[in-house]
Amino acid sequence: MDLKLRAPDSDQHSILLPEAASKLSEPYSGTLTSGNGKEYVIKSNIADLFTKKHSYSLAQQSNHFGITASVYEDLWRNQSISILTGESFPIEKEKELLTDWLEPKPGGLYLDVGCSTALYARTVKKISADSSVAAIDFSRPMLSEARKKAAKESVDLYLIRADAREMPFFAGTFDGLMMGGTLNELTDELKVLYECRRVIKKDGLFFMMHLLKAGSIAGKLLQGPAGFGGLQFWTIEESNALFERAGFKVEDQFNKGIVCFTKLKAI
Repeated sequence: MDLKLRAPDSDQHSILLPEAASKLSEPYSGTLTSGNGKEYVIKSNIADLFTKKHSYSLAQQSNHFGITASVYEDLWRNQSISILTGESFPIEKEKELLTDWLEPKPGGLYLDVGCSTALYARTVKKISADSSVAAIDFSRPMLSEARKKAAKESVDLYLIRADAREMPFFAGTFDGLMMGGTLNELTDELKVLYECRRVIKKDGLFFMMHLLKAGSIAGKLLQGPAGFGGLQFWTIEESNALFERAGFKVEDQFNKGIVCFTKLKAI
């Protein structure tokens, strides 16, 4: 099916993103036109609806480099939890937790927010082939890498370049959301969470993975310099307060060291 988007230049107009753009093994380029006549480019299957410049942390800015995108998943993401906790935690266990908690259904519509190389989006689509999955990020290099990986795996996704503070979707569009590690990099985390609540349906599920504030002296010494790169860390209580303020209820939670997984429900 075509994916209905909210036009960035007008809350009253919609744009249809062709289903053909989600067939990532088949190169697709073209334009999208809003009701106001403004055009947005689709290049190599990536719909570019990025319209405003915002402030970004150094950690976020590094995602604009092609080298970062090319090594992110294979050299970091697949091993990150084991590296951060010092204990074995295979990426497959994280994927299982994602699909168990998100409960993707046939015919459902899901969104990977701040997707990087769309690891979560690809995982959900593989588990629920009859669902539709979109992935957004502000970094074109990350989305380009996501396209390569998804095409190699024969996974169809809608890839959209946009800022999560102003997502190009109407209210109540998605059955479920997912976010993996992005929360700590955000400069306007609450605004992004409010946007997430806006675009998800009531009672929709939101799978979140983020890093907690370290309690040990060694951990605090390591996280201190990370603050200069714009990374933020919260205790479980502080992060849960953020989620609840944005309109989500904590349904389940599991942490391994400083890595926290949370199942949220939109209320």
